Amino acid sequence: MGRRMNSLFTSVGRRVELLRAFRRAYQALRLPGRIVGLDSDPLAPALRFCDRRYVVPRTGAPGYLPRLVEICQREEIGLVFALIDPDIPFLAAQRAPIEATGARLAVVPAAAAEICADKWLTWSCFQRAGIPVPRSWLPGDPELERQALPLFIKPRRGSASHHAFMVRTREELRFFSHYVSEPIVQQLLPGPEITSDVACDLQGNVLGVVSRRRIEVRGGEVSKGVTVRDERILEACARVARELGAVGPITVQCLMDGDTPRFTEVNARFGGGAPLGIAAGVDSPRWLLARAAGMEIDLPPLGSYQVGLYLSRFDDSLLLTDAERTPAPSGRL
Repeated sequence: MGRRMNSLFTSVGRRVELLRAFRRAYQALRLPGRIVGLDSDPLAPALRFCDRRYVVPRTGAPGYLPRLVEICQREEIGLVFALIDPDIPFLAAQRAPIEATGARLAVVPAAAAEICADKWLTWSCFQRAGIPVPRSWLPGDPELERQALPLFIKPRRGSASHHAFMVRTREELRFFSHYVSEPIVQQLLPGPEITSDVACDLQGNVLGVVSRRRIEVRGGEVSKGVTVRDERILEACARVARELGAVGPITVQCLMDGDTPRFTEVNARFGGGAPLGIAAGVDSPRWLLARAAGMEIDLPPLGSYQVGLYLSRFDDSLLLTDAERTPAPSGRL
């Protein structure tokens, strides 16, 4: 049994499956600790699956950082996870005051957070590291006018596939180059899209990688998928993690170009489909908790997980009264 390890999750939203996986990990390790969840919305369903839950200002809003620090101190937090993209650069930039409470951030360093938040910087990082990438341009590049269509355009800073478009004509390319905020234009790849969940401990050691093919996406998050294995993808993902100096979870995406995986972006957090990889045998919650608590664990070889395991999601509902949804004066529900 390791030392007590309380975990805090920011912006828990709908991540019920992930919190359940962490609860199972605590039980499997017989590790003392509690799950603390934060969100700005008192109706965020995942709050109901936390041992302690707080309604807080939006990340980066006035009062958010002192509130976060106060909660970390009050709850004796040992480990902090970010669950949405906007939280990552903020938390990474505020590492010193947060970790002064005794908590450790399972969040990439600030420089890596900036790379992950900008798809052009991500593309440049991959290219320097010798990782296969799609051909990419910024608007105004003379090379862009000579490229065959169709192409794909999306924001450099964005998530959940918002404002991402296929462009089939020069007129569409010119229009969307102005319509999309800070766009990047890329080679249109046939796919399929492979998403890989990578877990690193707080010293940056890669604990595991698991890949899944997206079958169906809803609202930018996978709703159906299946685990796959490609040694080139596993090795490239481990290289990406080392290149970024990653700690905690990251999610690496690539699209297949015939037989070649071309890597497109990194989300420096647990992916929405992480429960599939956990069920397949890459038990990142258990491994991350154990390492943070100083417990010995036996890690399987990289790529040891069940291939051909499918994920198919459905909606569920929580019913709350006014009293149950109203925060206490402390902000704790």
